[in-house]
Amino acid sequence: MRVRVLGCSGAIAQGCRTTAFLLDDDTLIDAGTGVGDLSLEEMLRIDRVLLSHAHLDHVAALPLLLDAVASHRLASGAGPLQVHALPGTIDALRAHIFNDLIWPDFSVIPSAAAPLLRFVPFAVGDTLTIGTKRIEVLPAVHTVPAVGFAASNAQGGARWVFSGDTGRNPAFWHRVNQIPVAHLVIETAFSDRETDLALRSLHLAPSLLAEELRQLAPEKHPVIHITHTKPAETALIIEEIHRFDTEPRHDIRWLSAGQVFEV
Repeated sequence: MRVRVLGCSGAIAQGCRTTAFLLDDDTLIDAGTGVGDLSLEEMLRIDRVLLSHAHLDHVAALPLLLDAVASHRLASGAGPLQVHALPGTIDALRAHIFNDLIWPDFSVIPSAAAPLLRFVPFAVGDTLTIGTKRIEVLPAVHTVPAVGFAASNAQGGARWVFSGDTGRNPAFWHRVNQIPVAHLVIETAFSDRETDLALRSLHLAPSLLAEELRQLAPEKHPVIHITHTKPAETALIIEEIHRFDTEPRHDIRWLSAGQVFEV
């Protein structure tokens, strides 16, 4: 399984794209602004989108992606783009984006029987089999219904794990400690000077990340990739993580758009 980082920033700025990961050529994990860097041909290969939650930085490109591929999907008979998400996320998308006010309701265009978009609900703990991939839905703790994901080849083996947007999350670590993890992508949205904001918004800051990593079982040694940093705070977040990252068993790196993982 191939994982390509399209966007991993907590906001936009020059060279910064918000969260989106392309699994192989056909599946998106989140649909932030990083999707806009794909060619039209690459967009046309995408058949499924898995959303961690409904916040704009994770869904902003979804309506525009649908608009970009609509005529080709209709002409080719490719069928609807399937969007997998929690029921609460689907409800938010229907109410606030695909509502014929902000954007057309592609779930009934060109018809309800043959739409361009089909919502597919999932629940925490579900495992989706998509081609040669298995993707497990993991718990997240956020201000809206949210999840993370663990992805692997259909045969199993080492996982690429994405925390999603989350605050303190014991259930996530309980599951992570039960599965083989090669790469752990975890958010750290704020610096420690904004810890109060991180706590209120259910995100992580470096000191909170340090507490979370203490829940990782001692025998686990994944490469840890920091994502979702705010562009204006990234340098400070990196400095603050360096201060606590004194345990040699932690291999902590900074995620960047364009990275590719082979799992």
